[in-house]
Amino acid sequence: TYVTGELVGLIDREFPTTGVRSIFGHSMGGHGALTLALRHPDVFRSVSAFAPIASPTRCPWGEKAFSAYLGPDRAAWADHDATLLIEGGGACARFDDILVDQGDADPFLAEQLKPELLAEAAGRAGQKLTLRMQPGYDHSYFFMASFMDDHIAFHAERLRR
Repeated sequence: TYVTGELVGLIDREFPTTGVRSIFGHSMGGHGALTLALRHPDVFRSVSAFAPIASPTRCPWGEKAFSAYLGPDRAAWADHDATLLIEGGGACARFDDILVDQGDADPFLAEQLKPELLAEAAGRAGQKLTLRMQPGYDHSYFFMASFMDDHIAFHAERLRR
């Protein structure tokens, strides 16, 4: 609620905004951007992510974090898993595209990030997802900096509509 309510309200009060917003992030922040956008499409017009944790209910980091923060009831975790939100109709084609960049040399790729689960869910749900596997890139700042311009352009195009 801080990001979708308090922060948005503060920014709207303090700056001349249009009320049209986008959100993106990296890793855990990419996961957060995806889930916030999917749960609040009325707040965000576009969403993208760098190396997001695509399905935290199906990776060791997510299971540990969700157990600690949300408790043992795995059903309660579904509202915080982008892949499950898409599978459950959370996207419903509200976004014309979702952009995800992932480095193929990321040490967290296979065990923690699992972007293929997000891509499969989007395909089944009819939600366009552009998943770009970037050869030789890892989970670093350099990876994000290398493709930041693309994400800014992706959001700018959608915010102008």
